[in-house]
Amino acid sequence: MCMTRLSDLPLDKPVTLEPMKAFPHLRDLVTDVSWNFRVKKKIKPFKPRPPDAPDGTWRMAQADVDRVQEFRKCIECFLCQNVCHVLREHQKHEEFIGPRFLVYAAALEMHPLDTEDRTEELRQAHGIGYCNITKCCTKVCPEEITITDNAIIPLKERVVDNFYDPLGKLVKLFRPKAQK
Repeated sequence: MCMTRLSDLPLDKPVTLEPMKAFPHLRDLVTDVSWNFRVKKKIKPFKPRPPDAPDGTWRMAQADVDRVQEFRKCIECFLCQNVCHVLREHQKHEEFIGPRFLVYAAALEMHPLDTEDRTEELRQAHGIGYCNITKCCTKVCPEEITITDNAIIPLKERVVDNFYDPLGKLVKLFRPKAQK
């Protein structure tokens, strides 16, 4: 599976079009991608912290804002979902949300105003552990979102920090929980 912009196609060679293979085929080139929309509803929504300025607005560092801007470029073409071997070859649709929704979760998790913690869901219900970082999703993204390095790996690091880091667990025992 390869994604190519029409302007980049060689005009002297034939072009082969096929339906997406990670989703049920309906007819011709049409596949049922409704699973993707059901998955998106399962992700905890954005929950902003209280405003920190007297005028009821928030203050954020530009670097924090820039960090999540890349994820907003997603056009939900689902090409990353289609090339993901966990979905395409292993049919783990019930256990893994796929790269598109890991990007969506990363945009929420890394947003400077969001207070929701999604790491437990990422670890359990969303199956982030199934991703083995092949970067095939990044390669096919028409918007050139660096899905693996900028979204999936930082999410995996958060999950590891929260659930598997023994030193982190020790620190949490002695540090009071921050107010959200």
